[in-house]
Amino acid sequence: MREIVETQRQFFHTHVTRDVAFRIRALKKLQQTIREWEPRISEALHADLGKSATEGYMCEIGLVLGSLRDTLKNIRKWSRARRVSASLAHFPSSCRVEADPYGVVLIMSPWNYPVLLCLDPLIAALSAGNCCVVKPSSTTPATSAVLAEMLGSIFPPEYVKVVLGGRENCNALLEEKFDYIFFTGSPNVGHTIMEAAARHLTPVTLELGGKSPCIVDKDCNVKVAARRIAFGKILNAGQTCVAPDYLLIHASRKQEFVTEFREAVAEMLGEHPVQNENLTHIITPRHFERIMGLMNEATPVVGGQGNAATLRIEPTLLDNVTPDSASMQEEIFGPLLPMLSWNKWEDVEGFVLSRPRPLASYLFTTNRETEQNFRQHLAFGGGCVNDTIIHLAVHGMPFGGVGNSGMGAYHGKTGFDTFTHYKSILKKGNWLDLPFRYQPYNKLKSCLLRLFLR
Repeated sequence: MREIVETQRQFFHTHVTRDVAFRIRALKKLQQTIREWEPRISEALHADLGKSATEGYMCEIGLVLGSLRDTLKNIRKWSRARRVSASLAHFPSSCRVEADPYGVVLIMSPWNYPVLLCLDPLIAALSAGNCCVVKPSSTTPATSAVLAEMLGSIFPPEYVKVVLGGRENCNALLEEKFDYIFFTGSPNVGHTIMEAAARHLTPVTLELGGKSPCIVDKDCNVKVAARRIAFGKILNAGQTCVAPDYLLIHASRKQEFVTEFREAVAEMLGEHPVQNENLTHIITPRHFERIMGLMNEATPVVGGQGNAATLRIEPTLLDNVTPDSASMQEEIFGPLLPMLSWNKWEDVEGFVLSRPRPLASYLFTTNRETEQNFRQHLAFGGGCVNDTIIHLAVHGMPFGGVGNSGMGAYHGKTGFDTFTHYKSILKKGNWLDLPFRYQPYNKLKSCLLRLFLR
């Protein structure tokens, strides 16, 4: 691992990656190769997660290509030095802020979106001029192998290097000194990453998760709400960091919602969802058993069935849930949706604010006051009003958590900023050297200082 990092550091010090034209060529090569390798990537996603080709393109390949398109369109503008006005106290001088790459960065990606969450931060890091060590998840071996082969076919290892393997290789990488670490995963592992980074004072971005609330107000279109919430739980079988994790529904709309949710699931997946081959499966038998066990302290009013042989669990709406139920104690990361009722907005605020800040929050309402309260009073990474999940597909909006759900953000210009150190430089003229800042100080100098610095 040390040799990998040192080789990349030597390559970075050749200053080749600082050339914007070099970065553009690299990103265009990546863009072309992803298009060529799409069939192999889709096959790998199906092998690891059972994702259909359509879902794989919609949620992974297509989003990566969109990110590349947006980055290539804007990279010259993002990389340009920015002039800053200097005050009269600094006369004569000029000031500028320059976009400076960090150097050698480590990107650690998870298993749930193994293409998107590996390549999207890689695009941002390369656009900023860095060299990258990429560590994809060992839980999705087929996809990780394809990514390693694909990236290895277009980039030399001193520029982009994919490291495969499990926990042992992760720990070995974390022993090395990187200039930046970008991690996507669980809060528990996030603690480990931050501890390792602290030993070298390495800056980090942590894209974590949490229990994202989905709030259904009495003033809403219940049919549309049910359909869009069902989409959020069906997508990747709920194994999405921003999936609706629990439902806070106004008591007056509860029964109507249950009916509409059942119909929405049947419309998308048929009467027997676990038999639908387009339903992504749970990643491992261990996670399958964990998710099925979360139903023990609740009543499934929609769904509730799982197939251990195929690792599929149908979208399930849980009733008779309390804040102390098992399904409310951890991020579900599966197609279950615990349901809690409310009557007053103050109760919603109190409940959500009493829990760790989530990565996402969702509200379904047509009431402007309720929407305003949601926007201004609740703390969360990002979210939607009258939809779920799709905010992360907007390249121009930052994506990231807050508090327990993470730190830092990326996507679009924010991603470029994440992997960039903005270096401030003041250039002073030599033809005039005002004396009032130099000792010895006197009354006149003090007056002049107060005149300029006020």
